[in-house]
Amino acid sequence: MDNMLDYNGYKGTVEFSLKDQVFYGQIFGINDTVMYEGSSVKELQKMFREAVDDYLETCKEMGKEPERAFKGSFNIRINPELHRLAALKAVAAKMSLNEFVENAIAGSLKSVESVSVRTKVSSKKSKSRS
Repeated sequence: MDNMLDYNGYKGTVEFSLKDQVFYGQIFGINDTVMYEGSSVKELQKMFREAVDDYLETCKEMGKEPERAFKGSFNIRINPELHRLAALKAVAAKMSLNEFVENAIAGSLKSVESVSVRTKVSSKKSKSRS
């Protein structure tokens, strides 16, 4: 997630339109659609911060609680057999299904990060040999 903006606890996407010659994005992880754009990276960052501030101000004016991305809870739909097997493994490990799933996701993310780091290092070595 190197190409995401971060401000006041909110993340923002970064896109580029070659046709329109403009950077644009939206606040990530909330149900409301809040977009911003800029003609340079610096301007995009400024407009993102303004969009977050405007979003918070609008919520305040409307008496609405601003959404926060990633509250730590989400629903997933999985194959019933996978659900059963995960529940059995969790019981065998003396943990809740939530703990089991959290550990599985954490392990998977470490594995993905490790592959990503190895790929970046391999790529740099290849370039230096050229």
